[in-house]
This record gives sequence, C-alpha cells and structure tokens, in this order.
Amino acid sequence: MTETTAAVRASGLGKHYGSGDARVTALAGVDVRFMRQEFTAIMGPSGSGKSTLMHCVAGLDKADEGSVWIGDTEVTGLSDNALTDLRRDRVGFVFQAFNLLPTLTALENILLPFDLAGRKPDKEVLDRIITTVNLKDRLSHRPSQLSGGQQQRVACARALVTQPDVVFADEPTGALDSTASAELLQFLRQSVDDLGQTVVMVTHEPSAAAFADRVLFLKDGALVDEILAPTADSVLERMKSFEGSVA
Repeated sequence: MTETTAAVRASGLGKHYGSGDARVTALAGVDVRFMRQEFTAIMGPSGSGKSTLMHCVAGLDKADEGSVWIGDTEVTGLSDNALTDLRRDRVGFVFQAFNLLPTLTALENILLPFDLAGRKPDKEVLDRIITTVNLKDRLSHRPSQLSGGQQQRVACARALVTQPDVVFADEPTGALDSTASAELLQFLRQSVDDLGQTVVMVTHEPSAAAFADRVLFLKDGALVDEILAPTADSVLERMKSFEGSVA
C-alpha cells in the first residue's frame, strides 16, 4: 500500500490538555491512514479521543506531536492562512449541527464555498450531487423551510460540491430521526461508491458504522482495533469488549 493511496495520513499524533496532575492525554502517538475512495468510521468510549483525532487530521486543531498529510501536503506547520485555504479547497465538513446560513437558500448554502473562494462550480458535478441528495425541488427553500434530514443533506452537498480530497463527518446523524439518518448514511455510502469520495465519520451508533468499509476503535487516545466490512452486530460485539460506555 503506497503513500499515494492515502487521502489523509497521520504519524505519531499526540494531543494533551492541561498540565501537571491535571494533564489529560487525548491522543497518544496515533498512526493512521484514511484511504482514497473509502468510507471509514471512528468509534470508541466517551473520552477516547475520536473527535480530537478527527479535528487534528482535518486541520481544525493542532496536535502537540506528530505530523498530518492531506494528500501529499503536510498540514503540520502550515500558516493559519494556508490552513484556511486548504480546509476550504480540499476538505469537506459535515457536523451534527447543520451549520447552514438561515438567510440563504439551499442552493446558496451549497454554493457558499465557491462564493468564498471567488470561483465558479462545475455545473455537471453540482447537478450530479443535487440529484444524488434528492434536493432538486428544495433548492429555493431556506433552512427553516426544510426538515432536519433535508438540512443535513444540504450540508453534505456543500461538503461534496468542491470535490474535496476527504469529507469529515462528526456525528452527522446525531440530530436526525432513524429514517433521515438512514437516508443520510446511504448518501455518504453513495458518495464513496458513485462519486469516488473519501469519507471519515465519527459515530457512536453501530448501525451507522455498518455503512462504512472499515471501523477504527480508539481507547484512551490510542487506536486499539479495526473491523473490515463491518455489520451492526460485529461492531456492537466489539464495542462490548471495551470497558465503559461507548458514546
């Protein structure tokens, strides 16, 4: 497996909070690769470091030790301006809170990254993504006129429309009901299978993790296990092997 097949890779990632007796290690020397055109889920007990790992590899937070590459660009050490450009142009984000601008229509929210960058979208890519997320008849609606599931699909379309190297999804189904959750996860699955996207998702739901190609498990800031071709049952069984509750 060559380095070029990794959309994102990290080596020796360490992250700590506090000092002295109050010092907490959130990441303890993590080495990880997220491969191109693959859907990876990250799971682990509450406080295991899964969101910290995502934030560090996505360039949203800075690790105290180690290195991160997105493609062949080393993220570690980039200036704030360069990091901003990298996140805008090469990384997509989907969060539990939809983070849509209430005064903009669905289409305007989707196109926001292009407006910020002063660029025009690829119309063919835009049309394909809008069709995939089934939003054609909702493009002129503002967020308040959309259901939670529709708002999250707008957020997903916005994350995908720039054709980023990777899309990071942090508990993307947390605010959705079971039907909307399944629709969103199926869309993320389709974005990998049909659009060639790379997706990395933090979740605590075995049923959500079952949509991924592989599941990574963290405990106490370290990667401790991995499942390929997961099912909800196999993920649940593996979670039971960890002490404490998974959240």
